[in-house]
Amino acid sequence: MEININIEKAKKGDQIAFTFLLDFYWNEVYGFMLKRTENETDSEDITIETFAKAFDKIATYNPEFQFNTWLIAIAKNVHIDLLRKKKTSIFIDFNHDQENLGYTIADTSPTAEDELITEQNLSQLLQFIKGLKPHYQEVIQLRYFQEMTYQEIANQLEEPLNNVKIKLLRAKKLLAEIIQTKP
Repeated sequence: MEININIEKAKKGDQIAFTFLLDFYWNEVYGFMLKRTENETDSEDITIETFAKAFDKIATYNPEFQFNTWLIAIAKNVHIDLLRKKKTSIFIDFNHDQENLGYTIADTSPTAEDELITEQNLSQLLQFIKGLKPHYQEVIQLRYFQEMTYQEIANQLEEPLNNVKIKLLRAKKLLAEIIQTKP
C-alpha cells in the first residue's frame, strides 16, 4: 500500500517519494544486475541509469504489474544497451580485401588536432559543470574525474550512500538539461 502511495506521489513529481522508491528498490535492482554483470561498477552505473529512466518515465508505469518487475525490465534494457555499446566499440568486421590490413598496425596515438578537440570539448564540459550548484559539481567531480565509487564518495562527503546516489542522479539530469539548452 505504501509503495502505491509513493508511486502516485512520484508521478506528481514528489522528490521524497522518489527517494523512498530508490531506497526501497535499490538493493533488489543492484543485486539483480550484480548477478548478471559480475561487476560492481557496471552494476552501480546500470542501477543509477535504471532509476533515472524509471523516474523520467514513471507516468507510463502500469500499476497492473509489480513496480519491481518494471524496474528490472528497465535494468535489463539498460544492460543490453551497455553491452551493445561495448560490442560495437570493439568489433571490427574484416572482409576479404581488408584482411591483410589487419596485419599492419595503425598508429592510434592522437594527433595534435585530436588533442586540441579533446581539450576544447573537456573545457566546454567543465563550463557546463560550473553551471551546476556546488554540491552537484562536487559529486560529478568525484565520480567521473576522480573515478571514486559511490561508497568512497559517501565516505568523503560524510553522507549516507543513498544521498550520494540521488545527488549524482540529479546532477547528471541537470547537466544533461544544461547541455541540451546550450547551442
